[in-house]
Amino acid sequence: MRRSPADTEKAARTVTRRGLLLGTAQLAFAGLLVGRMRFLQIDQADEFRMLADQNRINIRLIPPARGLIYDRKGVLLAGNEQNYRIVMVREDAGDPQEVMARLGRIIWLDPDDQAKALEEMRKVSPFVPVTVADRVSWDDVAEVAVNAPALPGVYPEMGLSRSYPLGGDFAHIVGYVGPVSDYDLSKITDPDPLFQIPRFEIGKFGVEAKLEDRLRGNAGTSRIEVNAVGRVMRELDREEGIPGADVQLTVNHALQNFSEARLRGESAAAVILNPKNGDILAMASAPTFDPNKFVRGISSTDYQGLLDDPYRPLPDKSSQGIYPPGSTFKMVTALAALEDGLISLDDTYTCGGYVEVSDRRFHCWRRGGHGRVDLIRSLRESCDVFYYELCQEVGIERIAAMARRLGLGVAYDLPLLSVAEGRVPTREWKRRSRGADWVIGDTLNATIGQGFVLSSPLQLAVMTARIGMGTRVVPRLVRAIDGVEQPALGGESLGIDPRHLAAIRQGMYEVTNHERGTAISSRVVAEGLRIAGKTGTSQVRSITAEEREAGVTSNEDLPWDRRDHALFVGYAPHENPDVAVAVVVEHGGGGSTVAAPIARDLLLAAIYDDVPPLEAYPPSQRGTIRARFDALELRPPQAPSEGRSRA
Repeated sequence: MRRSPADTEKAARTVTRRGLLLGTAQLAFAGLLVGRMRFLQIDQADEFRMLADQNRINIRLIPPARGLIYDRKGVLLAGNEQNYRIVMVREDAGDPQEVMARLGRIIWLDPDDQAKALEEMRKVSPFVPVTVADRVSWDDVAEVAVNAPALPGVYPEMGLSRSYPLGGDFAHIVGYVGPVSDYDLSKITDPDPLFQIPRFEIGKFGVEAKLEDRLRGNAGTSRIEVNAVGRVMRELDREEGIPGADVQLTVNHALQNFSEARLRGESAAAVILNPKNGDILAMASAPTFDPNKFVRGISSTDYQGLLDDPYRPLPDKSSQGIYPPGSTFKMVTALAALEDGLISLDDTYTCGGYVEVSDRRFHCWRRGGHGRVDLIRSLRESCDVFYYELCQEVGIERIAAMARRLGLGVAYDLPLLSVAEGRVPTREWKRRSRGADWVIGDTLNATIGQGFVLSSPLQLAVMTARIGMGTRVVPRLVRAIDGVEQPALGGESLGIDPRHLAAIRQGMYEVTNHERGTAISSRVVAEGLRIAGKTGTSQVRSITAEEREAGVTSNEDLPWDRRDHALFVGYAPHENPDVAVAVVVEHGGGGSTVAAPIARDLLLAAIYDDVPPLEAYPPSQRGTIRARFDALELRPPQAPSEGRSRA
């Protein structure tokens, strides 16, 4: 049926209207698409480019080389050695526990290390490598490489580990490093990003710990291209870290080794310093331990052995240990009295073997007494009664003030984990700490270095150096950092009358050079190297009146831990000191028989910068000295290290 012209025209108008609506809709949709594409590709281009890069690139931290530690001659004390280790990446391994089991069938793995590695993998990001085995042999590396197809995610690596080439000689000074622990992180408010690296090592003890920020260095970075699930595709670029600062200490490695060897077999400490600038030349604490064991992971058996040792090898006795200074404290009382004009150089007291104060007897070490005693003789023969009488005029406050003036009761600012303050008691101190008043008996005990008085070997060495020089000697342990000399402090006059110091020095000289001196058997005969010193013996037990009446039990007949401590302080040469020393031998017995011979050897070793020659000793002792030195297990002197370039 044919359509009429009117129907045809009506249908055309309908099609045109629909086409217009459809076209408009299509145009609007296309406009929206164009607008959205412009928004995404132009307006949001930077944001999406950043998101794409972050999805494609990971940044990994590269541990820097730790700074090296040297002695004053440039001999390496703490270095970095290359070592092989096996790491595992959780994302690549798939099932880390299964892969770990396969690895354990190929090379030996410590069960504790396996458990630790699996725990670390659960904590860190899936693409972070975790150390499974450290310090493995080349054969183990080869075995892992050969079996690589069966060990997905397991890779051998070469890295740096801390090493201490001189073993235990510097364990208490240099210290050691170990992996960052949760306890370490709890003490740090703004931890270095390096600490996120599993088993990253930081200083735990000694200089390693106190100078951690300088030794650690700054991390490098590696930009790694990864796929959508984090699998490494390639390394895009790499920026190495900045190595830590190199540190040079004031200590002498050969003298330190000699000191440790000379103290071997004792529970003891010795400090040797240069009184002219305060440089610590040696600081020995015996027995010592091997710090390399802590870096590599000390066994529970070895660690328990160190804890159970009655000689306590772990604490640094030279700076942390505090002891009654015994008669080495008598110079303090004498100078306090002289400076306040309470005694002249010619004044005397009579020693009858004891004094009675407040219905109590205070005994001299010589039961029959010394008779009439002046100041110099009181030091030479170490008369206790002279100081019992003298201190009643001086009083504890003047004694305490002089003790601090001479360097006692001070925690020196050294890069060691703990430096003891010691104790210089006063009336206020006793009221505050003991809730009791000071009594005259406290003063009598303090004046001979007993009672509440406590000092470290380091403090006693400083005291001796100040007496020998008449200046404020301040100990220094760090000589330079990255080649920049560190300042030596002190050097100011103590403000003590030179005549009074001369009298004290004369008394100390006669201790080792007068026929009645308490340390005459430890004299030096080499011309120009005579020693001035003072012996000390400090009690660690009370002696009852009944025991005194029957006869005081000798140290040899007592259990080791109830014997007296033996002490000696001294300097040499007498005329112009180059070296000062303090020696404490725990439960060693007498200062004259045990500590003085050690101190003489250390003073001479420091002066000669070598094992002392026999000619420095009295002829009658040379056979014994030769046998003693032959028995010492000394390390051959080391050549200075070439170091490393920081250019």
